[in-house]
Amino acid sequence: MVQTDISQLTKECNQWREHLHSYRDEFNFLSSRLRQIASKALSHQQRSDLEHYQNQLHIQLINIHDLKQQVKLHERKINYEQSELKGISEETFTEHESLLDEYESQEHTLHDLRNNFDRYSISLNT
Repeated sequence: MVQTDISQLTKECNQWREHLHSYRDEFNFLSSRLRQIASKALSHQQRSDLEHYQNQLHIQLINIHDLKQQVKLHERKINYEQSELKGISEETFTEHESLLDEYESQEHTLHDLRNNFDRYSISLNT
């Protein structure tokens, strides 16, 4: 694999981590919004929905952290193989593709959760 391909993989890893960091900040903010909502008088269904979103946000924050760590380890492996082997193995390239799939799936899940939460939050204001 040529050097530009390796630098592209490293660049992608950095972008993924930056985006995951932003998602983490956003979902921490959504969690604080939920705490504010929890202080209001809510119906049984609204309280049940609130608990659902608290759980989902917590789960996704864990998933964001775990994926960010996987990407960090993967990037270290790329850098190690580049410095020691002067290129990356096919296995590492396959891992990169797998991480891309996982990242895109996580992103889709986060977008869905954000949209659903926004609808829930708006429904409380009407």
